[in-house]
Amino acid sequence: MTLEIGTTSLPHVRWNAETELRKAHMRDVGQIHTLIKYWAERGFMLVRSHEHLQENLRDFFVLEDQDGNIVGSGALHLLSDQIAEVRGLAIHPDRQGQGLGRWLVLAAEREARDLGLPQVFAWTLQVKFFLSLGYSVTSREYLPDTVASECGVCPFFDNCRETAVVKPLNALQ
Repeated sequence: MTLEIGTTSLPHVRWNAETELRKAHMRDVGQIHTLIKYWAERGFMLVRSHEHLQENLRDFFVLEDQDGNIVGSGALHLLSDQIAEVRGLAIHPDRQGQGLGRWLVLAAEREARDLGLPQVFAWTLQVKFFLSLGYSVTSREYLPDTVASECGVCPFFDNCRETAVVKPLNALQ
């Protein structure tokens, strides 16, 4: 049985399967791509090509269940020595509401903190989720120019529905 809306379908996964957080491997690219494409087709995120995922694989964390399914993905993309973006956050629809998105965001924040970055940000349609994790809404103008340069290549640049959220990082958190 599969979930089907649009052209991308996902296999059903067990809601209670044990799950491990780890850095993504090359063998995960297909499942990450399918998960992101599933949500992109529904208007919740930008689609990412296989090539983009391969080129940026080191940015990604995944949640893999005990059956070998990737049930979540998220990335920390460095933009400067002052800021990184939390991006590519996607959770399998069968596993929503279990804190998996929070787990991925906290992993990205931990990596940013370990790298010595003072803050992270995200573009999101899920503002309440990020606010619950200590982020605050900000304006595009507050973010560094490197963020704006990436926005310029986005297909939704002229009609952006996403909200920018930012979080300062404390080395002791």
